[in-house]
Amino acid sequence: MSAQPLPRDTATVAQLSQFDALIDVRTPSEFALDHIPYASNLPVLSDAERAQVGTLYKQVSPFTARKVGAALVSANIARHLQGALQDKPRQWRPLLYCWRGGQRSASITYVLREIGWDARQLEGGYKAFRRAVLADTPALVQCLHFRVVCGLTGCGKTRLLQRLQARGAQVLDLEALAAHRGSVLGGLPERPQPSQKMFESLLWDRLRRLDAQRVVYVESESRKIGRLQLPQILMDCMWRSPCVRIETSTAARVALLREEYVHFFSDRAGLQRQLDCLVPLHGHQVVESWKQMAERSEWDVLVTELLTRHYDPAYRCSIVSHYPHLPQARVIEIDHAGNEAYAQAAEALLDDVTAPMG
Repeated sequence: MSAQPLPRDTATVAQLSQFDALIDVRTPSEFALDHIPYASNLPVLSDAERAQVGTLYKQVSPFTARKVGAALVSANIARHLQGALQDKPRQWRPLLYCWRGGQRSASITYVLREIGWDARQLEGGYKAFRRAVLADTPALVQCLHFRVVCGLTGCGKTRLLQRLQARGAQVLDLEALAAHRGSVLGGLPERPQPSQKMFESLLWDRLRRLDAQRVVYVESESRKIGRLQLPQILMDCMWRSPCVRIETSTAARVALLREEYVHFFSDRAGLQRQLDCLVPLHGHQVVESWKQMAERSEWDVLVTELLTRHYDPAYRCSIVSHYPHLPQARVIEIDHAGNEAYAQAAEALLDDVTAPMG
């Protein structure tokens, strides 16, 4: 079971798209930290089992560890064959990987091939994939032509991106990949942010699917989205790119933000914790006044205050310093927060083929 597969039983990261399924056989905790996008987790050792084998290897002997490990791996492979793999057809082609392309993935690949499936093992395992992410991302970014959607907080940049994508435009939605709206209040209650490595994997996967011959629309972002860092090469390319600027009224921005941050209405304790993050910038007295507005359900007043006193000054300072093409930006005027207004704006932007690119 521990024999390494023959060369014909392996594949490389460049061949990922040739397989029907990507199967990560590492432990659940390894998988949760980062994995190849679209892979499923069928561990041949659980976290506890891997720790047990590692302890035996160090404290007893490698032979004892391999013997116990083989029994555990065999039992887990049998469980997967009777469960997740039970209904796979004869022509199914999976690609399996572990940490370095070693015994864990070699064992299950061997069994699946003996059954009759054209199973392959990823050369170098997850480590090879991680090296590809780090090596490929700069080149993938530099070959793309970005058009950056700019505008004050609450103007609906993400909403415009969504409507552009619905009309067939290429979009790089960084906030969707990061599971965060980008501001101090931008966490998504139903979606925790991925790890930094997982975010980089998701970004790599999205970048490689984009057509370098077509424009890619992306939202202006700071260097960090929540706790996740954007690659500096991506920031540099965005800063040099042509811009689109959304202009809308404060009232429309307040209405849109009330829609998108409605979860805070029922989680006032969570809102107050987030507002505390603004104390170093605005002081206890100002933040306390915002908390009192929330307690009194003065949502329009609170959102207007946050926009005019915090978000707008910070955004104007950042955007002017980083986007030299902003003065020549194509301006999109939106008069209300409804979806139809953004659909019309996307249509106008895409139909205006004579609009300058910068």
